[in-house]
Amino acid sequence: MNAKTRPNVLLVTADQWRGDCLSAVGHPCLQTPNFDALIADGVLFRNHYSVCAPCAPARASLLTGMYQHNHRVVGNGAPLDNRFDNLALALRRADYEPKLFGYTDTSLDPRAYSEAQVIQHGYENILPGFEEGLLLADGDPQPWMRYLRERGYDIKSAADLYQQQRDSRKKGKTFAPTIVRDEDSQTAFITRHAIDFVEHAAPGWCMHLSYLRPHPPFVASEPWNSMYSSDDVPMPTRGLSAASESEIHPWVESVLTSDTHWFDPWFQKNTQDPNYEREMRQVRATYFGLVSKVDHYFGQLIHYLKSSGQYENTIIVLTSDHGELLGDHWLFGKRGYFDSAYHIPLIIRTPDQENRGAIESRFTESVDVMPTILDALNAPIPRQCDGASLLPFLRNEAIHRVRDELHWEFDFRDLQNDSNINRKLSREDCRLCVIRNENFKYVHFPAQSSLLFDLQNDPTEQRNLIDSPAYASVGMELQQRMLSWRMRSDEKTLTHLEVTRSKIIDHETA
Repeated sequence: MNAKTRPNVLLVTADQWRGDCLSAVGHPCLQTPNFDALIADGVLFRNHYSVCAPCAPARASLLTGMYQHNHRVVGNGAPLDNRFDNLALALRRADYEPKLFGYTDTSLDPRAYSEAQVIQHGYENILPGFEEGLLLADGDPQPWMRYLRERGYDIKSAADLYQQQRDSRKKGKTFAPTIVRDEDSQTAFITRHAIDFVEHAAPGWCMHLSYLRPHPPFVASEPWNSMYSSDDVPMPTRGLSAASESEIHPWVESVLTSDTHWFDPWFQKNTQDPNYEREMRQVRATYFGLVSKVDHYFGQLIHYLKSSGQYENTIIVLTSDHGELLGDHWLFGKRGYFDSAYHIPLIIRTPDQENRGAIESRFTESVDVMPTILDALNAPIPRQCDGASLLPFLRNEAIHRVRDELHWEFDFRDLQNDSNINRKLSREDCRLCVIRNENFKYVHFPAQSSLLFDLQNDPTEQRNLIDSPAYASVGMELQQRMLSWRMRSDEKTLTHLEVTRSKIIDHETA
């Protein structure tokens, strides 16, 4: 591919971005004009799901094209085996020099790197193959902190970054704006650096831009903190009470009563508090404001690409690592078997696509992103990839691999703080696996009872039908399909090779 004509590559992730948070899909209050404009010039994959959570496992799958049971990054801090290929290394083989702005949440393999290298950024190291453009680790974003100090902010540690200007308990404690002004926020800061890179880069550049927002903490700068009224936000998907939700399964009961939390513990300890609904609705309103904020600054980057004449020759992939429960099932964060923790946006725009403005409803998974980018560059797709290229959806070509089901995994072992359920299970039993189609969802736990939901008649997943005789055949079929999926998707990097005394035979090319 000619370096002067080859496309630029822009992979953008907005962390913890729910799949329903786009005005283009009919959200009742949220406005995302710049994301919508990209959809109009690309394709939105409406039923796109992450194959695991939280951040490090989800990004490992996104950037290796592998299911969790193959790459085995089971949580934040679990190292990614150095033997695996990844998108950045594959792009380098295609003569690109991928730059990272943000983070990849990668823990390096301690067998391949020195201890000093491994622990330098903890689980927020850079995925091998990327060159640092601007490293903004969530827990220690030093470049942004230095910038704020230069601007006169009193920032002593990362804990000071999201201080609020005043108390706002009457509207909900997440309402008050941050002390950091919007133009100095991390979202604005990283966007300026991304634009500066594009301005000075030679044609054929490659960038992974990883926005932290709308990830917690759920506080926003003006005007985004007040952009949406808590009175207008849609209510969460949930049972009648946290107690009724807890009765569905021991794991649900565990996380609703656990001593460890992924957000403000007040929300799980005070579901009966008179202020709960007000606080919950304000969190949702603030979250929507953060989504609109990323949309705004993403729009600035797109505007620059267009004004500089680079947009038309740029492959753009916009997605997330995982979703956010946002009060669904009385929970926050990204965990379990619930759709909203895994359903995420995916928008793809390529220079040569034929199908523009389409909203594709067929199932896709986060493992499809790496093969799609490489296919768009006519670059080889590593055998390790469990996903498939989505380019045929953009080119009106025959679709040879259509998913009629989705899969995701969640490992809930906690090496630091044993939750209630962890004390009763071995670490290897602390996991679940989901298979979901249009009509049913089956959830398998290795040491606990399974779950089966009829999604057409019970969309809020309140009735477990696993023991219902009327659904016995459905449960058995989904169990078998899950087993078949696991068997077919076992790690396969070397399984096509045969070593003989005379030579190594590659049966893929023989």
